[in-house]
Amino acid sequence: MTSTTYTSGVFALETMDVPGGTETVLRGGRHLFPLLPQAFAGVRRIGVLGWGPQGRAQALNLRDSLAGTDIRVAVGLRPGSRSAADARTHGFTEEDGTLGDWLTVAADSDLVVLLIADAALAAHHPEIFAVLKPGAAIGLSHGFLLGHLRETGGEFPAGHPVIAVCPKGMGDSVRRLYQQGADVNGAGINSSFAVHADPDGRAVDLALGWSVALGSPYTFRTTLHSEYLSDIVGERAILLGAVHGIVETLYTRYRLAGDDEATAYERSCENVTGPIARTISHSGLRAVRDGLSPSGRETFDRAYTATYGPAREIVAEIYDEVADGTELRSVVLAERRLGARPMSEIGGSPMWGVGEKVRARRGERELPVEPFTAGVFVATMVAQIDEFAERGHPWSEIVNESVIEAVDSLLPYMHARDVAHMVDNCSRTARLGARRWGPRFQAACEQIAYPAAELPADESLVRAFVSHSAHEALAAAAKLRPSVDISVV
Repeated sequence: MTSTTYTSGVFALETMDVPGGTETVLRGGRHLFPLLPQAFAGVRRIGVLGWGPQGRAQALNLRDSLAGTDIRVAVGLRPGSRSAADARTHGFTEEDGTLGDWLTVAADSDLVVLLIADAALAAHHPEIFAVLKPGAAIGLSHGFLLGHLRETGGEFPAGHPVIAVCPKGMGDSVRRLYQQGADVNGAGINSSFAVHADPDGRAVDLALGWSVALGSPYTFRTTLHSEYLSDIVGERAILLGAVHGIVETLYTRYRLAGDDEATAYERSCENVTGPIARTISHSGLRAVRDGLSPSGRETFDRAYTATYGPAREIVAEIYDEVADGTELRSVVLAERRLGARPMSEIGGSPMWGVGEKVRARRGERELPVEPFTAGVFVATMVAQIDEFAERGHPWSEIVNESVIEAVDSLLPYMHARDVAHMVDNCSRTARLGARRWGPRFQAACEQIAYPAAELPADESLVRAFVSHSAHEALAAAAKLRPSVDISVV
């Protein structure tokens, strides 16, 4: 089990009750911004390498939070990067030294935040490490590089703090909720943090300061290895791969049962990204079932108990392949094979052409929770929760990676754009994983879960769901949730 206890010389920490114990957490908010210079002691320049969704969001949030201090934020890009023009439109320029060559920016920075694409990081980290000034801190936002270094026998350079701050949401959510937080103190995306190397004893406060500056409502501790496992598994399971496979197969099921295209879309994709996600976000997992009629609960229970076992098997398989390096190797090999070529999109199946029509008629009525869809989706979410719990992840990490990131970051964007659009526009690592594992969830539903759902529910699984420890953990996390929902623009 990952230790979640830590102390800070800068910030006042809180203890959060979780199943079986407590966790130390930091409640964020803009009232903490005056403490940032103390947290960033010794840092006068932060270099953010990369301008993808996370790079853009983090550079902007850091710059805005540190306005009025003597700490500058610079963006480093590879020569010829097409992202330079967009960075300039957001106020980073060569003229004032806030935009430049990635190696130059890295060499001049006291904290170097590595947010370039995973494949590029795997290929070019030796060049970046070679130019770091003595004692400069290395910052990561997930553990892919650690996995790559372990796979290849590499190491982080000695004498440098190595920290991670990992927002539990996509880059667009990190920025959008931060902007909304200008009016609602603490609105943002929760983050985990990890300290992998701490040669001078300042790494915890540095990481916490980084998280506060990003706008995180609450920050919890993990390890870089644990974060890598939960992050990569989650992308392939409930956050992207599983949800895509689930809604595709549910749409087909409802069409075969006689629904027209729009109704089938509403009962599948629209239901997951709309009423099911909102219910979980505001009231928790159990509320999805509790809000149904008796006949709806019976349908939910049959779908839930039929889906849980097959979903758990796939999540366990994903976890094993991430843990032993198989998934990382598949990503690196795919990147080499694809090179600079664009990936084919998955949004070409017939159902995705229906989404625009459904979104256009949203104001006509309020969709109720579809019991069968809810049972399938919640069972898959709980399967991931249980796999993480069995593998020893801390509860904050479990509920953030399995529930909160889904319902408060990704699903709202999927509701606005559709699931396929989001899968086709996420990171290459996540896209590759979703494309590999989404069809596995789809096949498991069609071949195993749906036939079993014709039988009576397994009452022992229903009881296990109703009394699940995750409800307690989610309730504890909800106390730190800002009173704002993301507004997707």
